[in-house]
Amino acid sequence: MKHRPNDSLSALLRFLVYAAAIFTFGILAFLLFYMLIQGVPNISWDLFAWTYSSENASVIPAVINTLIITLLSLILAIPFGVGAAIYLVEYASKSNRVVNLIRLATETLSGIPSIVYGLFGYLLFVVNWGLGYSIIAGALTLTIMILPLILRTTEEALKSVPLSYRQGSFGLGAGRLRTIGKIILPAAMPGILAGVILAIGRIVGETAALIYTSGSASQIAGDLLQSGRTLSVHMYALWNEGIYTDKAYATAVILLITVLIINSISAFIARKVSGHNI
Repeated sequence: MKHRPNDSLSALLRFLVYAAAIFTFGILAFLLFYMLIQGVPNISWDLFAWTYSSENASVIPAVINTLIITLLSLILAIPFGVGAAIYLVEYASKSNRVVNLIRLATETLSGIPSIVYGLFGYLLFVVNWGLGYSIIAGALTLTIMILPLILRTTEEALKSVPLSYRQGSFGLGAGRLRTIGKIILPAAMPGILAGVILAIGRIVGETAALIYTSGSASQIAGDLLQSGRTLSVHMYALWNEGIYTDKAYATAVILLITVLIINSISAFIARKVSGHNI
């Protein structure tokens, strides 16, 4: 049996894929192992005090501020992102130049560094709108930042719904709006929720955009117009001061656990919703 060149090429490609996977997993495992080794021994009950002080460097105010900003950003971004995606897929003409321009703009905005969003949010919300360093200014900035992500993932989820679903619904006499609400959205819900989970991960891990908008006040924000730091900003502030590096490592572990918990809850809700819609 002759040795074919395609076999050698397939073996080479398979080796490169496995090597890339092992290398990526190795880097991730090293980072997690290093962070856990440095952070876990520095976790103490003082980190979970209700109020922050220079002695305990509590993370509880940052955790609460993170949850507030995450929830507020999602409440603002999901209706606009999902609504825009529905219009682009179900209503807009495929040859419409404005639609193509919107898609190009969303793809471009997805690749903009977060520091640019932070400067934009600072100039618009903090300065021009007079909101100052506040939770609402940070949430509005993050809303703009995650909006392209939610829009694009929702658009792809809607496109993945077979055309026969629409044709069958129309054939039974349902209108476009009823078809979207009862057929298309339930079928696309897993993809939409996947985009929301990605958006949550980006919100929780964001630092640069929030330093210029929500500020770095170490206490729990009393209302949406007060400043408050999130977990990622809290970790950056501790490391930047240079005297709380051990607590910065501990905060990194708590941030990792918080992200895992939020993503697990989101994934659980996504499975329940998907199973309910099937």
